[in-house]
Amino acid sequence: MGKKTLREICTDTGVSRRAVQGYEKAGLVSPSGKNKYGYLLYDLEAEDRIRRIRFYQQIGFSLKEIRAMLHASGDEQKAALESQAEKLKARKEELQSLIDRIYQEIAAL
Repeated sequence: MGKKTLREICTDTGVSRRAVQGYEKAGLVSPSGKNKYGYLLYDLEAEDRIRRIRFYQQIGFSLKEIRAMLHASGDEQKAALESQAEKLKARKEELQSLIDRIYQEIAAL
């Protein structure tokens, strides 16, 4: 399919208009043009980039870190993602410990 409007991009990616505009302001993504009505248009590459940026945010990267990731080599991206996965695993264990403690507290009541 061709280029999409901001509204279509937001609907298709599940990313808010405000977030996409923030990505633009941060220099992470840019529209590929405008249609005859003046609406910004985004191509498939921009849509993929928006999805990737959102994923990186969801796993805990800051916009500054995401900017670096988008310009990094494949090996650097892989290392950063592996490191983030380890951080998330540690957080998962911490959360599981807290959940276990909650159930201990409940059982003691």
